[in-house]
Amino acid sequence: MRKITMGTWSVWCVLLISSLLPSCSAQNDVYTSIGQMTDLLFIEKDLVTSLKDYIRAEERKLEQVKLWAEKLETLTATATHDPEGFLGHPVNAFKLMKRLNTEWSEIEDLVLKDMSDGFVSNLTIQRQYFPNDEDQTGAAKALLRLQDTYKLETHAISTGDLPGLPADVPYKSTLTVEDCFELGKIAYSEADYYHTELWMAQALRQLDEGEVSSIDAVTVLDYLSYSVYQQGELEKALEYTKRLLSLDAAHQRANGNLKYFDYQLAKQRKAEMEQTGTDEEKKEREKREVDKEKGFFTERGKYEQLCRGEGIRLTPRKQSRLFCRFYDNNRHPYYVLGPVKQEDEWDRPRIVRFHNIISEREMEKIKELAKPRLRRATISNPVTGILETASYRVSKSAWLAAYEHPVVDRINQRIEDITGLDVKTAEELQVANYGVGDEPDAFKELGTGNRIATWLFYMSDVAAGGATVFPDVGAAVKPMKGTAVFWYNLFPSGEGDYKTRHAACPVLMGNKWVSNKWIHERGQEFRRPCHKSD
Repeated sequence: MRKITMGTWSVWCVLLISSLLPSCSAQNDVYTSIGQMTDLLFIEKDLVTSLKDYIRAEERKLEQVKLWAEKLETLTATATHDPEGFLGHPVNAFKLMKRLNTEWSEIEDLVLKDMSDGFVSNLTIQRQYFPNDEDQTGAAKALLRLQDTYKLETHAISTGDLPGLPADVPYKSTLTVEDCFELGKIAYSEADYYHTELWMAQALRQLDEGEVSSIDAVTVLDYLSYSVYQQGELEKALEYTKRLLSLDAAHQRANGNLKYFDYQLAKQRKAEMEQTGTDEEKKEREKREVDKEKGFFTERGKYEQLCRGEGIRLTPRKQSRLFCRFYDNNRHPYYVLGPVKQEDEWDRPRIVRFHNIISEREMEKIKELAKPRLRRATISNPVTGILETASYRVSKSAWLAAYEHPVVDRINQRIEDITGLDVKTAEELQVANYGVGDEPDAFKELGTGNRIATWLFYMSDVAAGGATVFPDVGAAVKPMKGTAVFWYNLFPSGEGDYKTRHAACPVLMGNKWVSNKWIHERGQEFRRPCHKSD
């Protein structure tokens, strides 16, 4: 509560008393009449009541602020103990965006007139670092992408019980009715009625289960009925509209929709009754629907399957051709004494993994060097050619040159010694950290021109998701901290090997750090001769 000086208190009291005194109080001889003085007693009583109301109102505000501060103190203490682990849970990432963009503004409005100028000034200064509407929307869309890619039920996301995770997983978080409603509203603003229905239905379910919320069922049903109508589900739209009207019979839009949905449903049923066709025509229609569905199941569908751990074509025969070995790269002097552990991940294209290939200290140094320079990943606009950010790509990356630190130079040399390829013409070491629901459009990044090979370090374990998948061959390589995977993007002839087209799956739970080295053709003429096979 703002400190009140005696002078301020006097002015405040005078103003308050003036507003409550009857017009006769202007007379100077009030004391001459006991009757009039008794009026003053009642005025004073009203003043005390008003003062207590003011104190109670301030205490209620302060109690709200206190509860908020205590809740956030507990949350931030847990979160800052392991920031990356905490934000690795997509629900936590979304709720952080929502808190800083929306809820902190509400608490600011609550205390703006009653808290010290220091707090307001500090909040104003810190606001420049807060996420904005775009960040909050982006985090919500990322959550929806995770839902689609991994076929997650809204209930599982809302309760934080993501598949494949132990029940005692740390940093588990839940979504409130307001959170679910917010996700549905964001989907609605994008005309994404499928996800609008899913999240409005979840919000309604939680309300039906008794969760207390500032969002009422009428508001949720209004969105829900319209979203299912937009998807052609007239009967369900009618059902939701009737439920809405049972709660608010005077709802103008719902009353109009009820008549319209009734009319459209009758029209639809009449058309279905009049529809005729031979068995052959019905079969042809069904065949067209199946073909249409298959058309959607292209590289994108295979990608999502592999991300879920489905459709991996690792047959027993293929498995029998994969081995583990100690590798010294044709008796390289350094690795003769200390060969590295090499494991086959796939045979064609050949993908190998090197174990314990980068130390904990080296990984931490690489992250330390990269963090200040991490920038949002960009794509090239197909029309203008200008680099720009994309809503689906929420990773951040940085580039490290060999001269910047001995550890970078040492890692580059290690890659050269193990692969036998010259890294002098390779690109700088790229370090990437993925955000919630990242979905890089990596299918367009096949290096058919000058990227002869790819070396990829995994610098963190990922609890769920985040695999590197190769849709054409049905391969999935899981992140494993301290390892690296390597493959050739080009055949020995120099032609692009399209089987190496790959993409990173969105991280469902955890935090993904990688660093990669793209090695170019130039300089490899005598290191990987054209006639040599893999």
